[in-house]
Amino acid sequence: MKKTVLIPCVLALVMLLIPGWTAAHAADPPHGGASSDLLVVSGTIANAQGKPIKEVQLHFYVNSQKLELEEEVTTSKAGRYEAEISLPRGTLPGARVEMEAEKPSYQTTARIHLDRVVLERVDDKGNSSFLAHHNFTMARAITPGFWIAALVLAAVYALIALEVMHRTLAAFLGAALILTITYTAGTFNHDYMILPFEDAMQAIDMNVIFLLMAMMMIVGVLKKTGVFQWMAYKSYQMAKGNVIVLASILMVVTAVSSAFLDNVTTMLLIIPVTIEIALTLKINPVAFLLPEVFASNVGGTATLIGDPPNIMIGSYAKLSFLQFAQNLTVICAICLVVTVVYFVILYKKEYLTAKVGDVDKMIAHLREEYRITNATLLIQGGIFLGITIFLFIIHGALHMEPSIAAMIGAALLLVVSKVDIVEMLEHEIEWPTLIFFIMLFMVVAGAEETGLIQIIADWVRDMSQGSLVAAILMILWVSAIASAIIDNIPFTATMLPIVAYLNTVIPGAETGVLWWSLALGACLGGNGTMIGASANVVTVGMAERAGYHISFMQYIRIAAIPTLITIVLCTFWLLLVEI
Repeated sequence: MKKTVLIPCVLALVMLLIPGWTAAHAADPPHGGASSDLLVVSGTIANAQGKPIKEVQLHFYVNSQKLELEEEVTTSKAGRYEAEISLPRGTLPGARVEMEAEKPSYQTTARIHLDRVVLERVDDKGNSSFLAHHNFTMARAITPGFWIAALVLAAVYALIALEVMHRTLAAFLGAALILTITYTAGTFNHDYMILPFEDAMQAIDMNVIFLLMAMMMIVGVLKKTGVFQWMAYKSYQMAKGNVIVLASILMVVTAVSSAFLDNVTTMLLIIPVTIEIALTLKINPVAFLLPEVFASNVGGTATLIGDPPNIMIGSYAKLSFLQFAQNLTVICAICLVVTVVYFVILYKKEYLTAKVGDVDKMIAHLREEYRITNATLLIQGGIFLGITIFLFIIHGALHMEPSIAAMIGAALLLVVSKVDIVEMLEHEIEWPTLIFFIMLFMVVAGAEETGLIQIIADWVRDMSQGSLVAAILMILWVSAIASAIIDNIPFTATMLPIVAYLNTVIPGAETGVLWWSLALGACLGGNGTMIGASANVVTVGMAERAGYHISFMQYIRIAAIPTLITIVLCTFWLLLVEI
C-alpha cells in the first residue's frame, strides 16, 4: 500500500526537478504520441457583389472523411477565416483536403479542393507545417426567409402608402415579424432564418438617429425665441404689400431655413403665420402653403442635414456636409428659381385679388404679434447653431460623424440656455419619427440579409449594361417616381446598399454621382404627391385643421408639373456637370 502511494509522489518530484519535462511531453502530438502535420487554412469569403460574408460555418474533409475539430470555424465580420488542423504525420501533401461552407440564405458550397497546400517548415522533431489560402464566393439561395422578408418589406411600403396605419406602427410591425419568425421557424429550420437580433442592432444607423435627435433639440430651443414667426413678419414688411413679392420671399425663406433645419419643423413653424397673413389678405392660404412646402423640399435637398434622405445617404456613404453643398447647392438654387417663377405664374390671378388694405397697419400688427420673445436665447441659439454648422463643414477633415457635431451643439446650448432637458425630450423630440427610422433599418436589413436587395442591385446593373449614364437616369427617375408614390425615407433606406454596390461595378461611378442621383430623385420626387415627403403630410394636415382641405388629386395637379421640371433640370445637371 505504501509503494502505491510512494511511486506517484516520486514521479511528481522528478517532473518538478527536471526542467522542460512537462512542456516537452505536453507538446507531443495526439494520435497515440505519433508526430503530426499542422495545416493552416485561411482566406476570405464574399458574396457575388464582393461584400464579405460573416458567420459562415466551415467544414473540412481529408480523403472524403469529415474532420471533427475542437472549435467551430466561422468567418469574421470582414469575411475572413483561419483554421488550424492537426493531421497524422505524413498525411500531407499527398492527401486530398477539401472544405465546405454553409450559411442561412446562401447555397452550401460543393466541396472545394485545396490544391495549393504549401510546405512552410519542418521542426527539429520532423513535424511539418503546411499553409493553404483560398478565397471564394458564395451564391445566394432563394429560401422561404427570402420570400418572407420580401413580403414584409412590400407590406410595410403598402401600409405606409395607403395610410392604413401610422408609418411608425407599420415599420414596427414589420421589424417585429422578421425577428419573431427568425427565432421561431428559423430556430428549427435555417431556411426561415432572416435576421438575427445582433445583426438587427448593427443595422440601426445611430449616426442618423443621434443627428436627428440633436437637431430637434436645437430647433426646439430656437422655437422659444419666436425667430421663425419673426422671419415671416419681416418677409411681409420687405414685400410692402406686394403679394407676388411676398409669395416669392416666403418661398426663399422657407427653402433657406429648410437647408439648415429639417423641412418638417420649418413648415410646422411657418404655416400658422402664413395662414394668418393669407386670411388678412382675403386669399386662400393654399396659394401660399403649397409653394412653401415645395420650396422646403427643394431647399432641404441642398445640404446634408436638410432632408432625412440626405442624412441617411451621408451617413451610409460617409459623405461630408461640404460634399453635399458642393454637388447639390447650385442645382437646388436653379430649381428654387424655377419653383418661384412657376408658382408665381400659377397663382398670379389669386395673388392679384388679394385685399391688401392698410399695409402699415398690417405691418404694425405683425410686428406686435410676431416679435422676438427672447433675444438672449436667440443669441445663444444662433451662436451654437453656427458652431454646429461650422463643425458640419469641417467634420470630414476631422473624420467625425455629423451626429457628433449636432450633439455637442445641442448639449452646450442646453447647458448655457438652461432650458429644461426633460421638457425637450418630452415635447420637442419626435420619438415616432426616430422609432420609425430604427424599425425601418431592421426591415431593410432583413431584405438585405436574405438577398432581396442584391437581386434588385443586379437587375439595375443588368438593365444599365454597365453604362454610367443609364445608371444615373435609372436611379434619378426611379427614385423620383417611387418617392412620389411612397414616403421617400423607406425608399432611400432600400436603395442605399443598391447604390453602394453599383458604385463598385459601374465604371466612373466612383465619383459619387449615383449618390447625388439618389438624393435629388428621392428629395425632389417627394414633391410629386402629398405622401411623398413628411413635410407634405404635415402641411396638408395643418391646412385641413385650419379648414382648407387639399385633396390627393388636387395636390398632384398642382405639384406634378414643377416636380417634372425640377427632375428634368437635375437630369441635365447630372449628365453635363457631374460626369
